[in-house]
Amino acid sequence: MNFWALIPAAGIGRRMGGDVPKQYLPLGGRTVLEHTLDALARHPAIDGLVLVLNADDPRAPTFPDQVQGKPLLLATGGAERSDSVSSGLERLAGQADDQDWVLVHDAARPCLRREDLDRLIETLRDHPVGGLLGVPVRDTMKRAAVGDAVRETVDREGLWHALTPQMFRFGALREALRTAQARGLPVTDDASAMELAGHVPLLVEGHGDNLKITRPEDLALAEFHLRQQERL
Repeated sequence: MNFWALIPAAGIGRRMGGDVPKQYLPLGGRTVLEHTLDALARHPAIDGLVLVLNADDPRAPTFPDQVQGKPLLLATGGAERSDSVSSGLERLAGQADDQDWVLVHDAARPCLRREDLDRLIETLRDHPVGGLLGVPVRDTMKRAAVGDAVRETVDREGLWHALTPQMFRFGALREALRTAQARGLPVTDDASAMELAGHVPLLVEGHGDNLKITRPEDLALAEFHLRQQERL
C-alpha cells in the first residue's frame, strides 16, 4: 500500500489579478507551489507526487523528476478542478494499485503542517473510505439573498470548513470522479465526489493556518504562518 500526493495546479487564479498564476507567486524566496510540494514530499509516508499543470504552462519543462528524493510525475489539467484530479489519477494508472492512498492537495495551500499530515494519515490509513482535513466553523454563518442582503443566519452546529489534503483510495476516487462527470453532477472537491458515490468520508480536524491563497493579502499571511512553522 503506497501513499501518493496529487496536486492540481492547472488554474490561473483570476482573483489574484496580474499575469502570474497564484501557485507561481513568490513567497519567502520560493514560489507558493515549491512550498506546497516540499511540505508533501518531506513526509516519510509519501511515496511519490503527481503535479497537474495547465496544457499551456511554459514552466512544465523546468520541473525536476524528483522532489526530496520522491518521484514527481506530470499530468495535463482540464477545465475544472475535478478534470485535473481525474487526469492526475489517470497518470498514476499502472503505477498505483486500487488500494493505494491518494492525497489530493491544493497547490495554493503552502502552509500545510507536518502534524496535520501525520494526523490525517494515521487516522485514515485503516479507514474503509478515507476523508479530509477540516476545521469546525466558529464564526456566525449568514446566507445571502439578492444584492448580498442577509436572507438568514445559518446554524453552525456540525458545519466544517473543508480543507486539503483529501485522502481516498486510488480506485474508489477514480471511479467516483468518473461517475460524477458522466452524470453531469457538480463536484466541488474530492470528498463530494465520494459522497455522491454513496461513501461517507471522515473529517479529521486540522489547523486554520492551512489557508488557501486566493487574494493578494493572503500572501503576507502565508509568509507569517511559514515563519511561525520555522519553514522560512
